[in-house]
Amino acid sequence: MLPRPQDFNRTLNSKGLLIRALEEKTFTITTESDQDTIRVGQEIGRLLLEGDVVGLVGELGSGKTWLTKGIALGLGVNPKTIVTSPSFTLVNQHQGRATLFHMDVYRLGSLDEALSAGIEEMIHSGGVVVLEWADRWPEMLPEQTLMVKLLILDDHRRTLILSGRHARAIEMIAHLRRLTLPS
Repeated sequence: MLPRPQDFNRTLNSKGLLIRALEEKTFTITTESDQDTIRVGQEIGRLLLEGDVVGLVGELGSGKTWLTKGIALGLGVNPKTIVTSPSFTLVNQHQGRATLFHMDVYRLGSLDEALSAGIEEMIHSGGVVVLEWADRWPEMLPEQTLMVKLLILDDHRRTLILSGRHARAIEMIAHLRRLTLPS
């Protein structure tokens, strides 16, 4: 689905040239269980292509790893593969129809530390990247990143807010809107 003209913001850049930036689009989903969160992740994973990046934001226990388990399934990673948060290893790699780089920058103290760890190179490696704590250094993320903010409603329910302003992220959000997902 191509963006429509009304989806663009018209602004002038520093040289006075007219630029058109897509307006951010969002889609909100409420899940009732961990399994619902995994199913949403699976639908996201089915849409992902090499070079795509998903940025996850949410407090500890909000479901970032559950969502990543679903993304791995949607990418065709073997269902018997154990997907855990790479809090200590920084990156876990899983093979599906594309290589999934599951990253966690929670323990890194600065952007310099993240850059030294090679996070930026992996983001641009050509696989699919899921980055937990993506709000720590958003300047590392490519413009096509699909952001997912996870909010805890109670012990089981989560609100997932998907957002993006690049045509690729908007295309994924539009596709997900058309699916029957938890509301």
